[in-house]
Amino acid sequence: MKIETVCIIDDDPIFVYGTKVLLNYNGSFCSTVIVHEDGKEALDSLTAMVKSGEQLPDVIFLDLNMPVMDGWEFLDEFVRLPLKNKPRVYIVSSSIDNLDIEKANGYDIVKDFIVKPLSDSILADLFKNIETEGAA
Repeated sequence: MKIETVCIIDDDPIFVYGTKVLLNYNGSFCSTVIVHEDGKEALDSLTAMVKSGEQLPDVIFLDLNMPVMDGWEFLDEFVRLPLKNKPRVYIVSSSIDNLDIEKANGYDIVKDFIVKPLSDSILADLFKNIETEGAA
């Protein structure tokens, strides 16, 4: 399975920049990167995509600690949307709190909890797993 679109929901411009650089490295991971700085902005945009029948991103990298609407609030609203094809959500956080990890595991849509920073090897493994799942 080829990953077309990745959505980054994070208010940290350094993390966003670094992740975009990694995703665009050799053009091997995805074709399009969408960025939202908080959960509300992301939810509004993704809700509009669902309503218009647009294809949602294949992968969402979601930060937990953001202003306006945090990652948990975003997830609680996002899972209520009538999604035909559910994106794979990866929580990417600087939190190493086991309670956060356990809470993340309670959402069917969340595929993994990744502690920041993302690296080339983490992304390579993640996308290899997605391709394997898609082929199965």
